Amino acid sequence: MNILEINSVADYCKLRHYEVLHPQVSIIDFDKVDMASYTNEPYDAFDYRCYAVFLKDAVGCKMKYGGKPYDFDEGTLVFMGPGQIVELGDYDPDYRPKGYVLLFHPDLLHGTDLAAKMNQYSFFSYSSNEALHLSEKERAIILSLFDKIQYELSQNLDKHSKKLILANIEMFLDYCLRFYDRQFLTREVVHQSSLQKFDTLLNNYFNSELPQMEGLPTVGYFADRLHLSPNYFGDLVKKETGRSAQEYIQGKLIAVAKEKVFDPNKSVSEIAYELGFKYPQHFSRLFKQKVGHSPQEFRNLN
Repeated sequence: MNILEINSVADYCKLRHYEVLHPQVSIIDFDKVDMASYTNEPYDAFDYRCYAVFLKDAVGCKMKYGGKPYDFDEGTLVFMGPGQIVELGDYDPDYRPKGYVLLFHPDLLHGTDLAAKMNQYSFFSYSSNEALHLSEKERAIILSLFDKIQYELSQNLDKHSKKLILANIEMFLDYCLRFYDRQFLTREVVHQSSLQKFDTLLNNYFNSELPQMEGLPTVGYFADRLHLSPNYFGDLVKKETGRSAQEYIQGKLIAVAKEKVFDPNKSVSEIAYELGFKYPQHFSRLFKQKVGHSPQEFRNLN
């Protein structure tokens, strides 16, 4: 596979024959991109080393992420974080890209308040098929923030430029958090179906020999089987249940453990190994933390 590393904002601008106004941040309007940069694209994938947010306004753009194809619909936002590889699909010969991309390098954030907040924006680790779908009003808000960033980039840089650019990027990302919250609500039926499948998978896991073979169940294990990215899956569980995915798994683990503790023919160590613990003392510690009594005390009390 021929992979192009996008190490800087300038790398992507150069690829699209686009003027570089700032070495660490850029907004590209695809209406102004030379179509020659798309003709006979020699690369199979891009390896992003910077942040990239695509606002797609046209159908026909196909990509693969994590080996899965995704067709962009109108008005979607797709987020790429440093270290992500995106495979390019086959383009329609008549395809004309429309929309925008905001690119900014991690170096832009060094020493700023936004740097400390970036881990809150978990959507940079979502898969492309978990894109944010915008309403017309939401799209207008996003474009107004892009306009403000572009305005700053088109001016002569001064001591206020970086602060204003970062403020608008932060506001853009905060709006995306709000819009994702709305999307979780509007897709509640789909998400409830995913939670039901999660519950079934969780029950099946503990009713099988998987704990002894694979160990304690992980968030990534269930996200993979539900065809979701771990971050999206974690956010979905949190918004639907009020608990993190890890807390939800631990809750099921403790419920199963309580039932097993009542079996007088099994020692606490045997129960720990059946549940996937490598060390019985880790099981006893977690059980006491969650229940308030050690497994043996709980058995005696009941």
